[in-house]
This record gives sequence, structure tokens and C-alpha cells, in this order.
Amino acid sequence: MSDQSQRRPRRPSDLLEPVHAADQDAGTGTSWAEYLVLFLRVMAAISLIKGLYHWAAVCGIGAPADGGFEAHTVAWRTATVFFAVLDLVAAVGLWLAAPWGAVVWLTSVVSMAVVELFFPQVYGGSTFIVIVEMTLLAVYLWLAIVAARERPA
Repeated sequence: MSDQSQRRPRRPSDLLEPVHAADQDAGTGTSWAEYLVLFLRVMAAISLIKGLYHWAAVCGIGAPADGGFEAHTVAWRTATVFFAVLDLVAAVGLWLAAPWGAVVWLTSVVSMAVVELFFPQVYGGSTFIVIVEMTLLAVYLWLAIVAARERPA
């Protein structure tokens, strides 16, 4: 007998088998890739808030009459505009789970940690912010590695 005769006859549902492939994984629980996307969405919301906070500082919202944007040092103004733009771009990329979003977010996280650590005259040099930023970076890297290992090559 040939291979053709040993095979079972094709049913119409066999043609839709790739469509139902995700249903097989539904019973196994949440994958690490889904946790990674959730983490990226949470970081997108935080980046959006940070970006809007920096834009509020640029626009002088909540600042005293004589203590607006132009009253600060050039280093503070430069860093504030840098993070105002970068955090909002990162928020969009993270929300879309685009590869460039994580890169922009990583740039923002590392830049904020560097500014806080090596240039304390700009924002005050908060060690707490450096620890939080590096913890978020470590969580992202761990989730990305675990999600990549979960996926077959």
C-alpha cells in the first residue's frame, strides 16, 4: 500500500487546524511571553506618566511664578527635555510591544540611572531612583530571557 492509502481521509476541519493551534495552549496557563507583554504595557504606562511629568516641568505647570523652566540650570533643562521626549517615545513603543520600544525604554532607564548617579546636581542624585530603575531593568531582562527560552527555535 502507498502512503496515500494509509493516511486518513482529509476532513474539512483538518484545513482549519492551524487556526485552532492556539486553543491547545489555552489549557496550559499563561506563557512567559504574555507576562513580558504585560510588563511592557505597565512600563508603557509608567513611561507615559514620567514623560508627561517632564513635559509639565517644561511647560511650567505647578511651578512658582519665578521658578519656571528657565529658572533652572542648563543641565536640568537639557535633561528634562531629553526625558520628556524619550519617555513618551518609549511609552508608545512599549505599548505596541515593538522591538524598538524596549530599546528606547532601556536607553531611558539607563540614562536616568546615569544622570542620578553621576550627575547629582541635575536632579539631586537619588539612590532610590537608581535602585528602582536597575530593578526594572533586571526584571525586563529576566522576563525577556525566560520568554525566549520558552519559544522553540
